[in-house]
Amino acid sequence: MRKSPGSLPSEMRPNSGVTIARITSAKNNVTSHFTMIELYTWSTPNGRKVSIMLEECGLPYNVHKINIGTNTEQFAPEYLKINPNGKIPSIVDPGGPDGKPIAMMESGAILVYLAGKTGKFMPRSTRGKYVALQWLMFQMGGVGPMFGQAHHFMRAKKDEIPYGSERYGNEAKRLYGVMDKHLADHPHFADEYTIADIAIYPWVARHEWHRVDLAQFPHVKRWYDKVGARPAVQKGMAVPRV
Repeated sequence: MRKSPGSLPSEMRPNSGVTIARITSAKNNVTSHFTMIELYTWSTPNGRKVSIMLEECGLPYNVHKINIGTNTEQFAPEYLKINPNGKIPSIVDPGGPDGKPIAMMESGAILVYLAGKTGKFMPRSTRGKYVALQWLMFQMGGVGPMFGQAHHFMRAKKDEIPYGSERYGNEAKRLYGVMDKHLADHPHFADEYTIADIAIYPWVARHEWHRVDLAQFPHVKRWYDKVGARPAVQKGMAVPRV
């Protein structure tokens, strides 16, 4: 459901980088035809959690690329007004709570927000909701940081540091073991497809980056293949185009 910003009126068209006009228009626009969520993202697992969720929910959105590789765009003063932490992803929803615009940062919080906004991908039962949230926190506190560290030491450094690769590589495999054991008895992390699956999938999609063979974790692989076959997941994983 993503749309090209190129069709917007001139004052809303993106220029190179992040501009005050783009951010202001996203926050203040009240024209119903253009009431679209503004997504600020890059081609990372955290960014793709949100694009997958937007696609799954069928919400229209504009994509704004924030190239975190430059180490400058995410720290532009205009962008920091949306995300004070200078990270991606972020969204601006003109139709936020009580009909007022809201800017959101932190991928996990955005998933919870969009689930609440649409009533989708969060179990309706109280027990189911907390099961989904605990696995979302598992991703936020474990899978994301540990897989990310494994990527850093295995890929980003010019000279690989064996200690870092071993430490975080082993922790990544331990986390796969936790997931595999759980998924042996459950079709999804919360029995039904939820924001927990949406959060974890983009990180598992980089299993080769942290040197994990999914054949060693058959229940994770079964889940991974099933989730990856969803059309909305495939579309969300292709955002942004770089």
